[in-house]
Amino acid sequence: MRTPIIAGNWKMFKTVSEAEAFFAEVKGKAERPGVESVICAPFTNLPALVKAAAGTTIAIGAQNMHFEDSGAFTGEISGPMLKELGVKYVILGHSERRAYFAETDEIVNKKVHAAFKHGLTPIICVGEKLEEREAGKTKDVCKTQTEAALKGLTAEQAAQAVIAYEPIWAIGTGKSSTADDAEDVIAYIRGVVRGLFGEAADKIRIQYGGSVKPDNIREFLSRPNIDGALVGGASLEPASYIKLIEGAV
Repeated sequence: MRTPIIAGNWKMFKTVSEAEAFFAEVKGKAERPGVESVICAPFTNLPALVKAAAGTTIAIGAQNMHFEDSGAFTGEISGPMLKELGVKYVILGHSERRAYFAETDEIVNKKVHAAFKHGLTPIICVGEKLEEREAGKTKDVCKTQTEAALKGLTAEQAAQAVIAYEPIWAIGTGKSSTADDAEDVIAYIRGVVRGLFGEAADKIRIQYGGSVKPDNIREFLSRPNIDGALVGGASLEPASYIKLIEGAV
């Protein structure tokens, strides 16, 4: 039985004081048996959020990390830095990182290995552009990105990872895939994982992301292969985030 995971991706929003105020609102309300609550925040907020989350079941995640442990990489954050903070998750390969910061499949794979090296659970993003969808290449793109991201992992590591299927055309646009379409692609991705790692495919959690909101999350999670959601805008307000968690139970 896979535990649903709802991860809020705050992107480049919220100061430390705003993050603390947010957590004070959701503490005790965004914790439900049978669902894992995660908040992935900007680096500056992580120490305050980890402290605030102590004693709760809400996990804190980062939005990116470098694949090297240390070095002359101005502005970057490493796995050991995140591990010492007490962060549990890290988002890797988000389409915005791929588009704006030239992250390749090879770089994403290096980051996935670095995450496991330091005891962090990667949330690995895959998904197609609008033109790729219109050309009928959705599954080809997802297969390529999934295989590349998981390359060199053990079956045990693959089972522990989280994959987030995020069609790029649905991120922040107000448009979302239908639950049936998302289920079709996510079932396909699970099949790709099965081809690589066998039974680990039954354990790996695969989320949907792309304009997920409190009023549609239950429909997505009613599908057998969708194990949660990676949520952007709808995770920024305490009341909305709480409803997302409630909708996942």
